[in-house]
Amino acid sequence: MNSVNQQHEIVTDSQIKERANIMKAMAHPSRLKMIDALAHGERCVCDLQTLIGHDMSTVSKHLSVLKKAGIVVSDRRGKQIYYRLKVPCILNFFHCIESVIEANK
Repeated sequence: MNSVNQQHEIVTDSQIKERANIMKAMAHPSRLKMIDALAHGERCVCDLQTLIGHDMSTVSKHLSVLKKAGIVVSDRRGKQIYYRLKVPCILNFFHCIESVIEANK
């Protein structure tokens, strides 16, 4: 057994599928841009629409994918819907990706 297996429990197929679903939800430039914006605090849908530059329908679809994956949560205030990261530690994943990018230069 290598040192990685000694430090961590064996991951189940179900956990692997859940991980893949979360990564699939993030695997779009517009959704990554929204997650990055939400790293700085909650945003209303109108702000995210301006940031992404797509129509409201497209932005709503992207947010729905992120919400279904458990990456964001929403809160309605009057006519506006605000989004925030459900689990901000998702940003640690981005730091790791940046390390991979840097290591490959």
